[in-house]
Amino acid sequence: MGDCFNRLVVRVEEMRESCKILRQCFQQIPKGEDYQVKVPKKIRPPVGDVYVRTESTRGDLGVYLASDGSDKPYRVKFRTGSFTAMSIIEKISRGMMVADLIAFIASLDVVAPEIDR
Repeated sequence: MGDCFNRLVVRVEEMRESCKILRQCFQQIPKGEDYQVKVPKKIRPPVGDVYVRTESTRGDLGVYLASDGSDKPYRVKFRTGSFTAMSIIEKISRGMMVADLIAFIASLDVVAPEIDR
């Protein structure tokens, strides 16, 4: 399961690896080209529903969209990494002292506005 310090070590290693990846990307970008793309102001998804899962800064980001064919979705739901991380706290934190619980939650790197559902 690991503890708070182990999660800190992993986070530091992730940052180092991310910097390496960014340096490689910057070296491969051709010089002098424009990379701006025009995006339509309104998108009309087809009728139906779809769930898409992608990687975000704090874990998986899931988006559910239900469309009736108009430019405004019938229903949109987001499931963020912070929301998912908060779901494991009750199981893992049994028997912890309050001071340890604060450090434990901080080590999960949650963003409070993301967990408000």
